[in-house]
Amino acid sequence: MIDNLKTLVVTTQGPVLTVRLNSPDTGNALGEPMLDELLAVLGALHDRPEIRVLVLSGEGADFCLGGDRREFAESLAADGSGASLRAMGNKARRVCEALATTSAVTIARLHGGVIGAGIALAVFCDLRAGADDCRFRLPELALGMPPAWGGVLPRLLNEVGAARIRELILTGESFGAAKAAELALLHKAVPEAELDEVIARWTRPLVRRSPAALRSAKVMMNAYAGANRLADATLFDPEMLTSVLAAAGSERLG
Repeated sequence: MIDNLKTLVVTTQGPVLTVRLNSPDTGNALGEPMLDELLAVLGALHDRPEIRVLVLSGEGADFCLGGDRREFAESLAADGSGASLRAMGNKARRVCEALATTSAVTIARLHGGVIGAGIALAVFCDLRAGADDCRFRLPELALGMPPAWGGVLPRLLNEVGAARIRELILTGESFGAAKAAELALLHKAVPEAELDEVIARWTRPLVRRSPAALRSAKVMMNAYAGANRLADATLFDPEMLTSVLAAAGSERLG
């Protein structure tokens, strides 16, 4: 599909595409190289209508421990205007938007740590299954950053609800799979050994669905979910993230 991938492993089995984040030594931190490759893989789905399901997972001990803060700091140190950091933020937003809007049904397979931007990747997937020992956290405020990665805030508000998300963002508390399931961040929480069977049970009927019906259903759900929004405020996320980090200084992020 895409040659010479360095931060992803992509495999195809019939109508199912599996995309695995493959930077386990960084906890699959979402840096610019990984964002570029995710954009390339998701963009290529436009030319592959036979793909009905995309499964997103992570290599190593964790699904994803968040954005690459070292890269944030290096970017600001090299470019005080913040232009490169804004560009990175725009790529994050485009990746999340692509996960939500691709015609394939997207399934997040979660294990280990699912932190910050890792939660953003997961919540933009249509279905989410996690190991029952997953750990979740939204630590942005504790790190001196706003919750402005990938346009995640309105998605979380829509999927979980304002009161619960307000608590998780303001306190930065860590929580497990049982609470994530209660909040609808997870649709299923099972022992890790059973994750693949859960995903297979979802996948089997999905690959038999009419492609046009699946595509229309996703368009309708996305449209109704955003019906009460007068404008797409997520366009401001890269600017907000950059301005706050620039004010804090790159040293704090390293």
